[in-house]
Amino acid sequence: MKTAAILAAGLMICALQARAGEEPAKEGPSVAHRILLYIPNRVLDVFDMVRARVRLGPGIAVGARVTDYADFYVGSYLSVYAGLPGPRCRRMPRLPVGLETQTGVEVSVADAATGLGLDPGYSKTEIGLGAHVLLIGADIGIDPVEIVDFLGGFFLWDPRKDDF
Repeated sequence: MKTAAILAAGLMICALQARAGEEPAKEGPSVAHRILLYIPNRVLDVFDMVRARVRLGPGIAVGARVTDYADFYVGSYLSVYAGLPGPRCRRMPRLPVGLETQTGVEVSVADAATGLGLDPGYSKTEIGLGAHVLLIGADIGIDPVEIVDFLGGFFLWDPRKDDF
């Protein structure tokens, strides 16, 4: 009995020490932080809603997407793009110009396409079309979740967690 009491006391001490070593839960951004970055975050949310880009470079490809689960792509291209890059799905914005490549075939969740780290970066909820013929291509899309993210931002709600 005495041994069980000592063992229980030892376990309680170990548990308390383990909890004392835990890091405190992270708090969200301060009110001053939210006020200071309110307008830049809303501007970025506007640009997140739409993808509208032109591409220049060799290739032939066609694709359509209605979310990540209902998409189709076949082809290959290596290009320079310019325009609205579409949903960030992260805090740092993407540049309106850059390099892009995509090669392979994709049908719904069966994805054998690769961009070697320079793929278009579509969000899982984006709806859009893209084509590339010989030296010129275009890509357009809209993301309904980014529209909700934009509207929610007016009430300090950020469902995409992409605000600064």
